Amino acid sequence: MDEHIGPRLRRLREQRSMTLTALSAETGISVSTLSRLESGQRRPALDLLLPIARAHGVTLDHLAGAADPDDPRVHPEPIVRHGVTYLPLTRRPGAPHAFKLLYPPHTPPGPPTPQSHEGYEWLYVISGRLRLVLGGHDLLLAAGEAAEFDTHTPHWFANPTDTLTEVLSLFGPQGERVHVRARPARAPISTGTESS
Repeated sequence: MDEHIGPRLRRLREQRSMTLTALSAETGISVSTLSRLESGQRRPALDLLLPIARAHGVTLDHLAGAADPDDPRVHPEPIVRHGVTYLPLTRRPGAPHAFKLLYPPHTPPGPPTPQSHEGYEWLYVISGRLRLVLGGHDLLLAAGEAAEFDTHTPHWFANPTDTLTEVLSLFGPQGERVHVRARPARAPISTGTESS
């Protein structure tokens, strides 16, 4: 939660065309403290958030980004890591978690650096191409292709092309395999020799 509050505080202040100095005068919080809150260098504490919420005329839940429990929509807060944008598509604690991943061209750069960790992953390439290095495999997945694997196996992803790659990813803790059925189970084939 902390990493999202700073940018949210800045957006809220800028939407009101308010300067840090004006907000400081209204809340009694120093300009430097407000600036550190917005940049994520200061942990948001209740004694700081209450006067800011009052000044903006919003609730603490609004500042914290808490969703209305009756609203089924997910409002993803983008997270960027190593050039890749992660858009969380689930908000329920626990698993599995769904993400839309955006890989800009040639991201990440450099040679593969496979990592392993707890969990199980299923992914589907929506558009573009995704390079997947998984154990001894080096694969180039095209739009419409899917892969699933235990994340204990060292793995690495990259977009080696000149266009954006979009991926849908489902991730769950170890033991919570995501079950995917590409087509319905086949019915027994009739030979035409059975008696009625």
